[in-house]
Amino acid sequence: MTGRVVVVGAGLAGLSAACHLARSGHEVVVLERGGCVGGLAAVRHDEGYTFDLGPTVLTMPDLIDDALRAAGTSLADELTLRQLDPAYRARFSDGSTLDVLADHAAMTDQIRAACGAHDAAAYEKFVVWLRELYELEMPRFIDRNFDRPWQIADPPGPAVKLLRMGGLRHLDPLIRSRFDDERLHRLFTFQALYAGVSPQQAMGIFAVITYMDSVRGVFFPEGGIHAVPRALARAAEAAGVQIRLRQEVTGLRRTPSGAVSGVVAGDEVVAADVVIATGDLPTMYDVLLPGVRRPLPLRRPRYSPSAVVWHLGTADPAPDDVRHHNIHFGHEWAHSFDELLDERVLMRDPSRLVSVPSVTDPSRARPGGATMYVLEPAPHLGGSLDWDRMREPMKERLTKFLATSGYPTDIVSEQLVTPGDWADQGLTAGTPFALAHTFFQSGPFRPTNVARDAPGLVFAGAGTTPGVGVPMVLVSGKLAAQRALAQLSEESR
Repeated sequence: MTGRVVVVGAGLAGLSAACHLARSGHEVVVLERGGCVGGLAAVRHDEGYTFDLGPTVLTMPDLIDDALRAAGTSLADELTLRQLDPAYRARFSDGSTLDVLADHAAMTDQIRAACGAHDAAAYEKFVVWLRELYELEMPRFIDRNFDRPWQIADPPGPAVKLLRMGGLRHLDPLIRSRFDDERLHRLFTFQALYAGVSPQQAMGIFAVITYMDSVRGVFFPEGGIHAVPRALARAAEAAGVQIRLRQEVTGLRRTPSGAVSGVVAGDEVVAADVVIATGDLPTMYDVLLPGVRRPLPLRRPRYSPSAVVWHLGTADPAPDDVRHHNIHFGHEWAHSFDELLDERVLMRDPSRLVSVPSVTDPSRARPGGATMYVLEPAPHLGGSLDWDRMREPMKERLTKFLATSGYPTDIVSEQLVTPGDWADQGLTAGTPFALAHTFFQSGPFRPTNVARDAPGLVFAGAGTTPGVGVPMVLVSGKLAAQRALAQLSEESR
């Protein structure tokens, strides 16, 4: 029997879910409140500059291919990707640089020349360890729906191997035990911040993020990151999915037994057998299940830090030594995370990411100019910072950093996004990175993607399983689709 699935939100999670459902034989309708697909992976055009407003670092394109193939097409048919080499240029406070190179042998040679023979040999072993860790984690602990936490040890063999590999040890000492050079410690652990925790707090399992970007590579799509949701939307619609824009969902309809029967969008009730709600998870509970007791991880949540992002279009180009992605490491390290995560103040000596996509695609800037994305980690809301008052001082702070670092500062177009702006977009605590990946907010302990009190309601996105980041959000859509199909199958019996 054919059923209907309504997907709330046409961001990466929602479009992934739609693609994985597209050829299931069920009707699929996507309702998006905005005027275009993409969610946080939006795009802005201004004064001859093009800005990706969401993610800028794209890894694991095979997960995009997975969703596209589910809808009957492929990555090769829908997107043109360019691997960035280097994936990053790391700049350190002593003036030295290290590149994360796409070629394994070249990366090893660079480490040998810059850090010594011991660290070069350690890198060879490190890559093997990372690959084994990823191959263990992805099918058994990431790309999998859990109904109960104990299922993480069923079967026990992979869980035991994960423990033996150091998956539950802290990431920082794991890396320090392998490499002597402090620069490599930072280069291979900063990714923990993507998961909302410091390298000192992060578990070893999050080294898979290092594997995704430092080993498997970082890519840039023709047309920018926003081209990814556009491709997913095209594939879904070609496979029969309806995508309806400017449809804000404001409520849930349920049967007398409590099961989902539809959603309210404007003046219309859109009937549904299953609803997949994407986006900020606490917001979805507020909108769809007001008054319902939230799952345990959402009752006393710990949120990831936020970020200040400054989108800039400059008249002058970036210097010749600038790459697509540039990480500027401050002199301070461990104490900076204390300031960010515990004291909830701006870091006195922050590390920052500067992405300059016009280095790869000059069409994203005016002729002779540059398009830049400057990110500084910042505390999520709840601290003492007043972001309305902090806007201009933050611009001055970042302008000084750019000038000191050799970037152009003759600004033609700009948009500053603060934690307050993220909150205005409906993101709880003013962070686009959702719940931090602490032990009890990761894996089977992360908020489940099914609503126990509302049969037929499924969740996808960074706030639910498996977590934060473009790869994980794409997987979350796939897992939500599996949940939806299982519920439809149950209803048809």
